[in-house]
Amino acid sequence: MFRNQYDNDVTTWSPQGRLHQLEYAMEAVKQGSAAVGIKNKTHAVLVSVKRSPSELSEYFKKTFEIDEHVGITIAGLSADARTLSRFMQTECMNHKWGLDVPLPVNRLVTMVGDRMQKSTIGYGRRPFGVGLLIAGHDESGPHIYQLEPSSNFYDCKGQAIGARSQSARTYLEKHLDKFPDTNLQELIRHSLRALRDCLPAEAELNSKNLCLSIVGENTKFTTYENEAVKEYLQLLDDEDMTDTENLPSVPAEDPKPAEGDKPEASMETA
Repeated sequence: MFRNQYDNDVTTWSPQGRLHQLEYAMEAVKQGSAAVGIKNKTHAVLVSVKRSPSELSEYFKKTFEIDEHVGITIAGLSADARTLSRFMQTECMNHKWGLDVPLPVNRLVTMVGDRMQKSTIGYGRRPFGVGLLIAGHDESGPHIYQLEPSSNFYDCKGQAIGARSQSARTYLEKHLDKFPDTNLQELIRHSLRALRDCLPAEAELNSKNLCLSIVGENTKFTTYENEAVKEYLQLLDDEDMTDTENLPSVPAEDPKPAEGDKPEASMETA
C-alpha cells in the first residue's frame, strides 16, 4: 500500500486511520512565519513576523481585525485567511445587528471551526491551509484561542504557531506562571522575547517585519506596525542593556613588568 493511494481526497481514510490531506494542511501552517499569543488577567497580545516574497514587494498581511473586541493573526496561506476573516467579520456584524451586543469569543471560534470542518467532510474540497491565533476580550475576560486546519481549537494561556515556533513555546512554558499577574508592558516584552527566539540567526525584529496587536479591558483591538511599533521594540533594547549591566565584571589583568624591571622570585621550584 502506497501513501499516494490515500491522499487524493480529504474524505479518504488510510488503513492507519489518517487523513493525509489534513496532515498536509498542518504542514502548510508550519511553513508560515511565526506568530505568538499570550494573555494576562486583563489583556491579550498577538505578535507576528511578517514576510516579504521579494525586496520589491510589500510584506504579507498577518493580522486581521474581526471586531472591536477580537482579531486574529495567521500562519499559512494568506488567501485562505482572508476567506475565514470575512466569514468571522460577517458573523460578528450579524450578531451585533440582531442582539446589539458583541459576539462572545468562544462562540465565534466554534462557528469558524464548524466552517472549516465542512471542508473536511465533503468530496471535491480541500482543507484550509492556515492556522489561526485568535485574541479577544468579552464578559468572561481575555482569551487566546488556537485554531488548526483540522478545525480543532484550544483555549490557551499562551501559544505559538508557524516556522520554528517550538522555541517560542519552550519560552512560554518556562514563564507561564508569570503571565496572569504581569502588567501590559511586561506582557508585551514576554511576547517579543518569545517571538525573537523563532527567528533565524541572521534575522532580527525591526519595525518593518513586526506586527503587534493588543485587546483587553477598556482597550479595543488595535494593531501596531511600521513606525508605531518602534516604541515597543525599545522594550527589548532596554532589556538587552539591563542584561549587559548585570553581567559580572571581569578582573583586570596585572600589568606586565617593563623590560628593565627585575621580576620577583617565584615560590615554585622546578
